[in-house]
Amino acid sequence: MITTLDERPAHVPLAQACRVLGINRSTVYAWRQRRGGHSNKAATSRRHCRQPRALCAEERARMLEIAHSEPYRDQPVYEIYHDLLQQGIYLGSLSTWYRQLRKANESGDRRPQRAPQHHAVPRITARAANEAWTWDISKLPTRRRGDYLNLYVVQDLYSRFIVAWMISHKENAALAQQLMQETVERYGIAHGALTLHQDRGSPMIARSYLDLMGELGVTCSHSRPRVSNDNPFSESQFKTSKYQPDYPGRFEDISHARQWYSAYVDWYNLEHHHSGLAGFTPEQVFTGRYHAIAKVRQQALDQSFEAHPGRFTRGRPKVAMPPASVSINPVQPDDDDPAPYSVVNFPTLSAADDTSTKSTLIFKDLSESG
Repeated sequence: MITTLDERPAHVPLAQACRVLGINRSTVYAWRQRRGGHSNKAATSRRHCRQPRALCAEERARMLEIAHSEPYRDQPVYEIYHDLLQQGIYLGSLSTWYRQLRKANESGDRRPQRAPQHHAVPRITARAANEAWTWDISKLPTRRRGDYLNLYVVQDLYSRFIVAWMISHKENAALAQQLMQETVERYGIAHGALTLHQDRGSPMIARSYLDLMGELGVTCSHSRPRVSNDNPFSESQFKTSKYQPDYPGRFEDISHARQWYSAYVDWYNLEHHHSGLAGFTPEQVFTGRYHAIAKVRQQALDQSFEAHPGRFTRGRPKVAMPPASVSINPVQPDDDDPAPYSVVNFPTLSAADDTSTKSTLIFKDLSESG
């Protein structure tokens, strides 16, 4: 069979001969290889063979010499190629120019590039009320086109309770300082007991704001740049408010906005059965009243189970409780290196870290001297 294929006429392709004989070409190649016959594999790769259309050494040297000359030393390849072509000089195609300069390590962006930056992942965990707060600012449109109000909302991470809010015409660090200072004093937050998470808006990274947070003993955590889900609880609360059936869409003025949002906060804190809190309201979890309410719920379930046990296929029902801890970017078991992230509630902005350390030392000295 192999002899027949080898003695076939030169004008008959191997594929056609194999098709007539009813054998596979791969089988023929395997037979030839086993008997030590000739192989169709090239002795060397094409890359190592001298290409007949390739430039000679003198032509390549001339291209580099022109690229290094005074008129073209600071010009991109595209400019060099078309300027020479306009003068009636053709040394090679545009891709050939790029290839030759790339071999000489002279093709690339010459401008100074900022090195890749690494930003710490904010990892916040709260196991009780007033351990961690999260806040943000949202725009509220008015009837006047292009005129927006600024809604400041501070929320307790563990209970989702809105601890403070404010609506203003402006968005600046001074208003943020006033809001935070009054809120910390109202709830009697001890020095070093609270972590405050926010994004990187201008009021949140202002030096005066960070200095005040350091004096109050508040650890400031910031979202990473261009990461939209590092502050999910504040964003979720804003969506809840703006998806209310009676949300006006556009407000008449600041008084109208304050009136509507005041009613919304009362509903959200006192009446809203939060899905993330097992159906308890933020106020119940914030104050700890959910323990007593859970007993009432459990009694209702027990009575229903005693009356109709067959309706509960999984046995005696048990009241769902709020999670024991609430986290932003919790450490996952499959993280490559969870060791650096074993500490939570840490400053993620270098300026906030410096301010926090300095204020902690000052507070310690004052406590010892007092």
